[in-house]
Amino acid sequence: MKELQLSGRVAVVIGGTSGIGLALTHGLAAAGADVVPVSRRADMVGQAATSVEEMGRKSLRLRADALDRAALQGALDATLKAFGKVDILVNCAGITKRTPTLEVSDDEWDSIIATNLTGTFRASQVFGRAMLEKGYGRIINIASLASFIGLHEVAAYTASKSGVAGLTRALAVEWGPRGVNVNAIAPGVFRTALNTRLLDESGRGQEFLARTPLKRFGRVEELAPACVFLASEGASFVNGEILTVDGGFLASGVNQ
Repeated sequence: MKELQLSGRVAVVIGGTSGIGLALTHGLAAAGADVVPVSRRADMVGQAATSVEEMGRKSLRLRADALDRAALQGALDATLKAFGKVDILVNCAGITKRTPTLEVSDDEWDSIIATNLTGTFRASQVFGRAMLEKGYGRIINIASLASFIGLHEVAAYTASKSGVAGLTRALAVEWGPRGVNVNAIAPGVFRTALNTRLLDESGRGQEFLARTPLKRFGRVEELAPACVFLASEGASFVNGEILTVDGGFLASGVNQ
């Protein structure tokens, strides 16, 4: 379907150089978009940009931290200089840490909220301004199962991702009438290089698996089609939605 093609579109993926973010970078490029994967590490930015170019799309090598407004503004300016526009923004930078709530320090709380929630707000504000001036844009945030349910000993992460869900709805209401659709993807449990041991060797991983009706963990590339859809004209009337890709986790009750 041509409505799902992204040829001629320009996407920026904050946190787009590893894990879920890299999978979304590749998915957008495969659908025809020129993609700029942005993160803090120059080596990972270079590798991700090269992989986009090897798919026949254009890219840039831009470093920026979601905590740094000036760096995000610089990334926007460089993208506009190279491509003349930004059509799609994916906010994928995120961190988590498991700590009993009574032991969470102010610094730990502030760091998680700053990256996951304030960083999403900041990037949306910086890139959204350019989209609103053009009268067109797609912003895709990364929510979480924790946007809907409580997860044990990750209070700061749960609060931050609940905030991302609320921010998504608020921006959709404010910016949708001006041509910028704002949605989110809520991944279930996906295997990455950082969580393989947790998933395979802990009771927490066993519980996640037991509560997932498909009886397996997700593969990060399975998130890409949802991102492409929300970025495309196929989602022209989708606004303020949190699209869950979780193998049925949130639908789960009794599984046997």
